[in-house]
Amino acid sequence: MSSRKFQDSMPLAPLKIVALNNCKEMGDKVNKRIIERRKKALESSDKPSFMTADYKNDNYLVRFDTLRRSTGEGRAVIHESIRGSDLFIIADTVNHYEMFSMGGMPANMSPDDHFNDLKRIIMACNGHPRRITVIMPYLYEGRQHLRLINESLDCAQALHELVAMGVETIITFDAHDERVQNAIPNNGFDNFYTSFQFINEILEKNPELKVDPEHLTIVSPDEGGMRRAVYYANQMGVDMGMCYRRRDYSKLENGNHPVVSFEYLGKPVEGKTIIIIDDMIATGTTALEVAREIKKRGAKKILICATFGLFSNGMENLDKAYEEHLFDQIYTTNLCYCPQEIIERPYYHNVDLSNYIALIIDTLNHDTSVNDIMDANQRIHELLKKRSGESAVKGNKGI
Repeated sequence: MSSRKFQDSMPLAPLKIVALNNCKEMGDKVNKRIIERRKKALESSDKPSFMTADYKNDNYLVRFDTLRRSTGEGRAVIHESIRGSDLFIIADTVNHYEMFSMGGMPANMSPDDHFNDLKRIIMACNGHPRRITVIMPYLYEGRQHLRLINESLDCAQALHELVAMGVETIITFDAHDERVQNAIPNNGFDNFYTSFQFINEILEKNPELKVDPEHLTIVSPDEGGMRRAVYYANQMGVDMGMCYRRRDYSKLENGNHPVVSFEYLGKPVEGKTIIIIDDMIATGTTALEVAREIKKRGAKKILICATFGLFSNGMENLDKAYEEHLFDQIYTTNLCYCPQEIIERPYYHNVDLSNYIALIIDTLNHDTSVNDIMDANQRIHELLKKRSGESAVKGNKGI
């Protein structure tokens, strides 16, 4: 990719975006952000008109349909030309709220259904786009990323399928294990992190929070999330702990080895605010077990943060835990669909990533480097420095 600066470049090709039905709301937001960005750039730009022709569009979303026959068989139809375009396809593979009709009965769409719709859209393009980029915030089968026994290696196979169909770059966020990109070493795979957006949202919603080792600790729910927790702790200059999950490997329940016990490893948490960092909340069982263990040790406030709020078993267990004061707040992003009934929960906060995705798309469409976007270190430090300065001013006013 070119190292040219964004402001000195022009779009590689006309921008087109397909936001599948499973992420229509996100697609609308991204489309709006890009329109706003380009109109603003057009007002202050001294580029010749041929470099900014694509900036004048009032819509970048492609009209399409993903249809189903009564048997449940699907097909995709694109209703406009995408020849020679720089096509970005956004897909939410874990939106189980999407429905279709099969045999006259309503059926929830599974990740497999969503992934097949993604492939149908690519096939409907008929090889006409100049470049295809797939944005899959939750990487399809991301938890089935390595083989330990005679089992399927679904994530790697899915990546191979997309590359074979002509996809140049696959973009995801907070991958369960980013080493899965080794499955396609000669193709584009970008894993973006949401750390800055989470830290910004937490500080905004908790203005009284003191970011120092005496008042704040980051906790990983297991050894798999250690790297993520270490990054947060280092950036915020606080301590980090981990909950070790001891499993019974002689049994298998619902596809997983049951957890026998939790053990907290780290410095004392008594009187502190604890941020539990993970990549997803599925059933919520793990997060609540960690919160329970931390609460026993005298934690003052517990915030649960996960990039993807799947809530696959509903919210009843979380509602009950909140009523028992087991935790105080939950943060997840809008990278996967979250219904209004969850957003309205008093403890829930939704972190909007639409502007981030719009920036990524706009940057890639100009064929310029995304390294600065991926590296959040400077932005986090500036945010914490600003927060520290504001706290100092407030302290001086109280003297």
